[in-house]
Amino acid sequence: MKKFFAILLFFLLTIDAQAQNSAWRTGVRDTSYSSQGDYRSNKKKYPFIKLVTDQPQENVKEKRNLVYSKSKDRKLHIDAFLPTQLCQTPAVIIVHGGGWRSGDRSQHIPLAQRLAARGIASFTIEYRLSTEAFYPAAVFDLKASVRWLKANADRFNIDTAKIAILGFSAGGQLASLIGVTAGVIKLEGNSGSTKYSSTVNAVINIDGTLSFIHPESWEAQNQNSINASAMWLGYPRTQRLDLWAEASPLNYAEQNKVPFLFLNSSIERMHAGRNDFQKIMDQKGIYTDLKTFKDSPHSFCLYQPWFDLMVDDIVSFIKKVFN
Repeated sequence: MKKFFAILLFFLLTIDAQAQNSAWRTGVRDTSYSSQGDYRSNKKKYPFIKLVTDQPQENVKEKRNLVYSKSKDRKLHIDAFLPTQLCQTPAVIIVHGGGWRSGDRSQHIPLAQRLAARGIASFTIEYRLSTEAFYPAAVFDLKASVRWLKANADRFNIDTAKIAILGFSAGGQLASLIGVTAGVIKLEGNSGSTKYSSTVNAVINIDGTLSFIHPESWEAQNQNSINASAMWLGYPRTQRLDLWAEASPLNYAEQNKVPFLFLNSSIERMHAGRNDFQKIMDQKGIYTDLKTFKDSPHSFCLYQPWFDLMVDDIVSFIKKVFN
């Protein structure tokens, strides 16, 4: 009997040691990252920048605070920015950054407005951050949003064969993971309109890492640090390295079937795994493109003089891969 209880205690301690760190899931919204705060910080080094702001566009209909998913008392919201043209349009789901822990979908409303004005239906999305839920909750949310969009295609006049997902920073990692994990059951979740596929047709990655375990990654070079990625995954990098690999889009490169556009700042540590990913895509004959914005901060996508150039690159990519 004593031997039984000793084995049971060891088992329970092992399970507890491997449990995601609940202290990091505070339940309190982290507001440390915002466009205005980022602007104040970056203006010191880049005094010429101008933050692009929310400005409704002609020939664009806006439908804000729509609900795409419900779970008990929790509603997840999405904003729609729709061209008024009569023909079906491509669509882009836009995923905000903030280290999986902060930020919100309003960060990219200016981008959604401009893309819609160029004929691309655009959707800014809320997802559960790490203060509320660990990985893979955010992945489940984003896949639910893809299914919801397909279920409501007629409502938004979109072509379900032309859906792209775009993300900045942490959002870029998430968008990439959604793009490369079509059919990976453990990352699908069961919310939203499950009779529809969560497959997207293209990915636009704005300075989002492709790997947490690649030698180029910040995480690999700072293995003992408790950082935003650890707080999202729920474990230090010294534990559950398998989970860190599972959340790395590069791990699924061999099965990827969709084109990628990389829009990158001059901050090289944000691009871990990109070159290896592109080499694999070249071998598979899958189109990728890379645009680097010289002498730009990580968050260049929020500012002029880079914003208009970025919009042009996104529109050109969408036209190329969907026409």
